[in-house]
Amino acid sequence: MSILIVGSIALDTVETPFDKVENALGGSATYFSLAASYFTGPINLVGVVGEDFSKENIKLLEDHHVDLEGLQIVEGGKTFRWGGKYHYDLNNRDTLFTELNVFKDFDPIIPDKYRKSSHVVLGNIQPELQLKVLEQLDNPKFIVCDTMNFWIEGAKTELLKVLKHVHVLIINDSEARLLTHEPNLIKAASMIREMGPEYLIIKKGEHGALLFGEHMVFSAPAYPLENIYDPTGAGDSFAGGFAGYMHKTSDFSFENIKRAVIYGSAMASFCVEKFSTKGLEDLSTLQIHSRFLEFRELSKFEDDE
Repeated sequence: MSILIVGSIALDTVETPFDKVENALGGSATYFSLAASYFTGPINLVGVVGEDFSKENIKLLEDHHVDLEGLQIVEGGKTFRWGGKYHYDLNNRDTLFTELNVFKDFDPIIPDKYRKSSHVVLGNIQPELQLKVLEQLDNPKFIVCDTMNFWIEGAKTELLKVLKHVHVLIINDSEARLLTHEPNLIKAASMIREMGPEYLIIKKGEHGALLFGEHMVFSAPAYPLENIYDPTGAGDSFAGGFAGYMHKTSDFSFENIKRAVIYGSAMASFCVEKFSTKGLEDLSTLQIHSRFLEFRELSKFEDDE
């Protein structure tokens, strides 16, 4: 059984206080796929690019066991482009430009061999398109969904339909508050789970992540990195690592989902250490496991009382 990933593929221009890159590989589906590839494979990717998407980028994905039968390459079209500038506080950024290009008319067609995928990751595309993806699938066991403020505000009715089918929703704290109009995250989490998701993960950036299940909460720490060069894709790398580990283990217990959250956090920490996808391109199993153990130590303490 395989894992299906649907989302954006982009060429990013990113500036931070440390450096700048232009037309670098990006997009939610790209980060999802690369992070997940260290746990399972092949990765079934559905996305769209233009003729300007390089052979080097294609090869990178293929080298990470990403199946590209579902990749649409539009003749004469240009790949989705995004530009952003981060401030010294890397939690704040300005979007300089967004050029949807071929992504504007993205119509996710799921190849026949992908339709029995047991695990699915839905990137933050239009909720209407997320529903269209689900309609083409044959009863997947585990669906992970991402969304964003734009869809919460502009397509909430469709988003609520998606959430009824989702096993895990991954959003950040501001999105959780916007979705529920509730400032208290504990109350907001309960309200969101009533919308459909069995589990909710609320990302809190440099403050880690919160996992909510029925009567259960787990707080995952953030990794204390000295060097953060590019936060772009960190959340998507988290989701990819999380979903990849869940596919590898097929254990849906709360304890195993906690481990998946830590592995997702580890992949996000590798992502931000370099620009674009460079932090995810050449990792070893030992590196990933070692960072998992470091994360686990951060969340442990001895009680001598």
